[in-house]
Amino acid sequence: YNSNGEGRFYCPPQLAKIYRDEVLPLANVVTPNRFEVEQLTGMEVRTRDDAKDACKRLHDLGPELVFITSATFNGKGDDKSAGDKEEKLMTILASKRTTSGGATSSDEVWRIDSPIIDGTYTGTGDLCAALLLAWTEKESNLQTAMEKVCGTMYSVIKVTNDCSGDTVRSRELRLIQSKKIIENPPALFTA
Repeated sequence: YNSNGEGRFYCPPQLAKIYRDEVLPLANVVTPNRFEVEQLTGMEVRTRDDAKDACKRLHDLGPELVFITSATFNGKGDDKSAGDKEEKLMTILASKRTTSGGATSSDEVWRIDSPIIDGTYTGTGDLCAALLLAWTEKESNLQTAMEKVCGTMYSVIKVTNDCSGDTVRSRELRLIQSKKIIENPPALFTA
């Protein structure tokens, strides 16, 4: 299941129900963007608080780890912790549900607001999912893993942007050129 993050499907829309009802109950981890979150939960996600509620709904469907990869908000009706900056930000949320004896004991939620680098880049969802799986395996602390994923993603997109032209091919992520960044993520964000 995939979309381009701008509200269009890359697959038949009917698959959203199959993913929600049949795939998510089997999943440990889910990494949707905002559009995908809305399709999977059936709720509009217009604020950071909505995104937190959506994480809870996704946990209720099965996954213990929810990582909303990209959501932008206009600030209206939103929490005020992001400030009144004019800079356009992308919000990333990581939520981990802990259970004990079959009952939910807590949901740990972390958030990072990242500046947006203009453009459309090929491979961001795949890279984000791969980094998340690698860092959550290596790092037991979700906050630290999230900070490493977001620092890497921002830096790889920046390298790609700095080298890109006007073609789709020129906006494919520069993974080889970013090898050192991937191996040693820069500390750019605090969750």
